[in-house]
Amino acid sequence: MQNYRDNLARFRELNAQVLGISVDASPSLKVFAEQNGVQFPLLSDFKREVAARYGILNEERGFANRATFVINKEGRIQSIEVGRTAIEVTAALGACQALK
Repeated sequence: MQNYRDNLARFRELNAQVLGISVDASPSLKVFAEQNGVQFPLLSDFKREVAARYGILNEERGFANRATFVINKEGRIQSIEVGRTAIEVTAALGACQALK
């Protein structure tokens, strides 16, 4: 999330909204945001419904795999990065640029 925090201005220049979603509880996310200077919304998927619907839930371990989704204004997924590449912003920025 720090990479997205550090590049938030670049996403805003592309008229993109950054959201973080975690299976952690809302109070934990609030503390995380405060400790890490996160200035975009962090949403709780405590019931793991979103992770399951997006196919990134590791049911055996009870957590969501790291993933980045770029979704257009019509609600269609334009780009998906899973694993280590989800941490980097390059692909997400490129996908946002392509939507302009």
